[in-house]
Amino acid sequence: MAQITPVTDEKTLEISPVIAQDATLASVTDKVGGIILRRGTTLGWILGFAFFFLMLQLLGIGVTYLLFKGVGIWGLNIPIGWGFAIVNFVWWIGIGHAGTLISAILLLLNQSWRNSINRFAEAMTIFAVCCAGMFPIIHMGRSWIAYWLFPYPNTMAIWPQFRSPLAWDVFAVSTYFTISLVFWYVGLIPDFASLRDQAKHKWQQILFGSLCLGWRGSAFHWARYEKASLLLAGLSTPLVLSVHSVISFDFSISILPGWHTTIFPPYFVAGAVYDGFAMVLTLMIPLRKFYGLEGLITARHINNMAKVMLATGLIVAYGYGMEAFFSLVYANDHLEKFMMQNRMFGPYGFTYWLLVATNIAIPQLLWVYKIRNNLVYLWLISMVINVGMWLERFVIVITSLTRDFVPSSWGTYWPTIWDWIIYLGTIGLFMTLIFLFVRVLPMITMFELRVITPKRTVKEPVA
Repeated sequence: MAQITPVTDEKTLEISPVIAQDATLASVTDKVGGIILRRGTTLGWILGFAFFFLMLQLLGIGVTYLLFKGVGIWGLNIPIGWGFAIVNFVWWIGIGHAGTLISAILLLLNQSWRNSINRFAEAMTIFAVCCAGMFPIIHMGRSWIAYWLFPYPNTMAIWPQFRSPLAWDVFAVSTYFTISLVFWYVGLIPDFASLRDQAKHKWQQILFGSLCLGWRGSAFHWARYEKASLLLAGLSTPLVLSVHSVISFDFSISILPGWHTTIFPPYFVAGAVYDGFAMVLTLMIPLRKFYGLEGLITARHINNMAKVMLATGLIVAYGYGMEAFFSLVYANDHLEKFMMQNRMFGPYGFTYWLLVATNIAIPQLLWVYKIRNNLVYLWLISMVINVGMWLERFVIVITSLTRDFVPSSWGTYWPTIWDWIIYLGTIGLFMTLIFLFVRVLPMITMFELRVITPKRTVKEPVA
């Protein structure tokens, strides 16, 4: 491990001048660890947690009623057999992609600016996958036999259909969740040891001492840790590309116009990273202010995330343009042409133009430096992108299904109150887990920020 450099000049800091005046060996640990060990539970945290915990109860109510009554309580019909469940499944999986990108790919590329945001993004990944994973199960209608999707030994020889992308989803998402969870926990081990050494109460010392697996910070421990981190990063990197590509196969290997296209895998991956970074900024900007972490999550981190979001947004815009070009001009297929015309000007045309506005037009404001570095504007743009990416999934899933090959099979889809209840309940689950995470675990990687490297100072963004 590199030696810790004592701080004497704030220009040498990678962290901001907010903690430059007292950035010693222990300052980062005291700042982050103090939130868990010494800072009391504030009224703001209690009110926020209570609100989202009440939203979580909607999930319990909705799923319980669904198991009793069946998927008929949703707005599903013929030919629209996929509704909010699949829309929300793809949306939540996309949100989880930023964590793996920040943790694994930026680690392999030796991008040190990831250090202040990777822990939070990794946690967000795990919680988003938890929300996503439940939708295919409850969408089956018979959730109690969901284990049939796994190749378990049985005497009746009821095996999964491995030619179905729905079976591929099970293995892709479960692998993604497992690797992300292990990567997250391994990164927490040195910080658990720091919390163990800082803890004043015996039960905290026992708890964090157990979680750190006997970490003592020796050269042997660090060598094994760095090797494990690189191996897990190498395993995680292809998952960024493979998981959402497999999700896109749910659509692209079908023969339905609007789904049957080869652009979906890269298009879905770029959209997932786009959405994931937007969610990281949506959550991190308020937390940064609430916990006074301006000295650790600096203008450089905010600016870099905004740039990545802008770049991936341009890739998504290119995907929209190519999809429209091939459908309307190049393909010479009247079914594809009708699909795109219906998507733009049909019964759900307003959703298409709304997603174009939220995913393409409004994010172009990020080209302006003053807007990109204004926290209020950036937070609002991130929220707009989250809404826009959900609308994208809605447009892809619903508009293609509403117009089947035979006009007599055409239909419409509108979600019911139970669709909204379950969707809002998953937001409650996600935010409840986020609130618990920031209260009981270090949301910023302490040991990596102790190594101070020379960096150009960046002007603090406007609050």
